[in-house]
Amino acid sequence: MNNSSEDIYSQNAIGSPPQQLPHIPIVTSVSCCLILSIIYVASLYIWSSQHNRDHPATVKRRFFSVFIVMLIAPLFVYKFSSPALLERASFAELLGLRWQRLFTAILIPYLLTMLLFLGPLCVQMQNESLKTYVDPAFWLDSFQNILWIRNHVMAPLSEEFVFRACMMPLILQSFSPLTSVFITPLFFGTAHIHHIGERLSLGMELKTAIVISCFQLTYTTIFGFYSSFLFARTGHFIAPFLVHAFCNHMGLPDVQDLWQQHLVRRIIFIICYFAGLIGWIILLPIATQPSLYSNNLYWNN
Repeated sequence: MNNSSEDIYSQNAIGSPPQQLPHIPIVTSVSCCLILSIIYVASLYIWSSQHNRDHPATVKRRFFSVFIVMLIAPLFVYKFSSPALLERASFAELLGLRWQRLFTAILIPYLLTMLLFLGPLCVQMQNESLKTYVDPAFWLDSFQNILWIRNHVMAPLSEEFVFRACMMPLILQSFSPLTSVFITPLFFGTAHIHHIGERLSLGMELKTAIVISCFQLTYTTIFGFYSSFLFARTGHFIAPFLVHAFCNHMGLPDVQDLWQQHLVRRIIFIICYFAGLIGWIILLPIATQPSLYSNNLYWNN
């Protein structure tokens, strides 16, 4: 088993012929992903509580819930994957948990995503807010803040593990890699629709809640495309996890802050915005070459 898994991940680097993933029925893979999506969302609401989602008690209970889902999700991969695939690579490697080219999978996708956020990062640099990241007190306070832990650790960890590491191996056994990249995020995006109910419970108007949730559905789905692409191309779970955490930290670009800059700086920052986006588009297929990550399991060159 170990020798075969090493071979499959080294083939791309030495130019051996690509191997196709074993096939499972579409209804099987899609049903498993749908069930996992329902289980993940349902786990957030099994607790009876009068507190909102940001209350520490609610957050801690949800931590426990998604942890249980993370234990259940791999069972779907193990149970419903083709036996031939389970023989080809170790189960941990199917989930993107492998040591080979780990540092590459950490560094390159992270730098690539920073390029995408070149504009916002330049604005932060001008505002000197980047200096806070080298202050140990900032990190100490952050890791004592349960909402920070939720947004930057638990949410990316649980969502990427369930929606990428456990769904992608199933979907990839029924569809081509590129098709899988566009299918899996639909489960991820629609899983965020439940926020409509939370907003209504806080007194928000239905129309406003729907508009905000549709917007959230759009950008979470778009991010899901990127995250799924990273998982399939790198064969590593760590890549989409770290990128997800970084994107949660950056949030959506603060256009208002950009427009408050002086004219010359505003023009420079706008150029940085477009330069980062164009650079990201150009470098995306280059920086995610499977051969860089010794990955020939999920995406063949």
